[in-house]
Amino acid sequence: MKPIIEVRGLSKRYQLGTIGMTSIRQESERLWTRLREGSWTRRRNREAFWALRDVSFDVRPGEAIGIIGRNGAGKSTLLKILSRITKQTAGTVTLRGRVASLLEVGTGFHPDLSGRENVFLNGAILGMNKAEIRRKFDEIVAFAEVEPFIDTPVKRYSSGMYVRLAFAVAAHLEPEIFIVDEVLAVGDAAFQAKCLGKMNAIGSQGRTVIFVSHNQVAVERLCPRAVLLDSGRIVVDGPSDRVIRQYMAAGRASGIELAQRQDRTGSGAVRFASVDLAGADGGAVSAFRCGDTAVFTLRFENHLRADLRRCQIGVGIDDAVGQRILTLNSKATGTAADDIPSSATAMDVRIARLPLVPGRYGFTLYFAVDGVIADWVQQAGSFDVEPGDYYGTGQLPVPGQGQFLVDHHFSFV
Repeated sequence: MKPIIEVRGLSKRYQLGTIGMTSIRQESERLWTRLREGSWTRRRNREAFWALRDVSFDVRPGEAIGIIGRNGAGKSTLLKILSRITKQTAGTVTLRGRVASLLEVGTGFHPDLSGRENVFLNGAILGMNKAEIRRKFDEIVAFAEVEPFIDTPVKRYSSGMYVRLAFAVAAHLEPEIFIVDEVLAVGDAAFQAKCLGKMNAIGSQGRTVIFVSHNQVAVERLCPRAVLLDSGRIVVDGPSDRVIRQYMAAGRASGIELAQRQDRTGSGAVRFASVDLAGADGGAVSAFRCGDTAVFTLRFENHLRADLRRCQIGVGIDDAVGQRILTLNSKATGTAADDIPSSATAMDVRIARLPLVPGRYGFTLYFAVDGVIADWVQQAGSFDVEPGDYYGTGQLPVPGQGQFLVDHHFSFV
């Protein structure tokens, strides 16, 4: 059986600059200056940006594949080319089936039209005929949960209502190929769960799904296979769990260097040299996921060159605005940091199940010997926490509702 999608040598180049954002007179003056200075070729080459370079892969009918990578990796450009919104610079794309794209939820909605009118308008834009829209209309409205407001102009909808209706329209198409970009990043937790359920249903019906998301839990649950993009190129293509692990390990040097930091206090008897971030298997990571094992390896230099007595080591973790939210302290836990032999050069600080919600966090380090601060490095480094399956349900609380995750359950009494 032939692949339903064949991509061969796909490349996309953009020309950076301000053409199209200024007047004809300004552009003419700029062109004349370049030609006069003989700088046209040099400037053109400098402004070329390759969003994709030599990308090739196949997708089988009925396969669900996740596309992951950091911002600017080329994910959205790839989906726009697959959706025939953008034309490639080089390479070929072969699609054997009807394509439905959900790249920006709500594209095609008119604010002055009612929800009912927008269902028909947006459905037509997405490729549905009038009979098909009529047949699915009640199902679309029920999925969006906007029945009382279906004849109200959508400009009066809340953002949640608007998004629910837009997703409902796109999700009720019946294409052979469904291309989706980051739709699960919007809406509340209940809506996200509903979206994921619909996506699973689409995949179970034998349709091909191409799914881009920063929510790696959703990618891992929905897509057995994933492709990791970086700087417009494919880094790895394989089982989603393995690709996600490689993604988590990429993007940052394995250590945060501290030896040259001058903005530190303490006696100098001991000094932090670096910090390594690692997962449960000891492999370096660039970020952690909620619920994963997180290991901070603190490397230090013992300038006393003797055994260290009555030691205390701490890691203070701050939120994005610098508020202290958590302190990891060797004395409080009674772990083996009290007496440290002169041969020791590193210590692991391990969190069995990271309870922090997604976001960026900073940390401060301190090292005390015999009751005296030896080294204190304020804002020693930072780390990212990405969505993870902390509760084993694929769900997390709505963002902004707290900073910690704890094991809990509900029951009737």
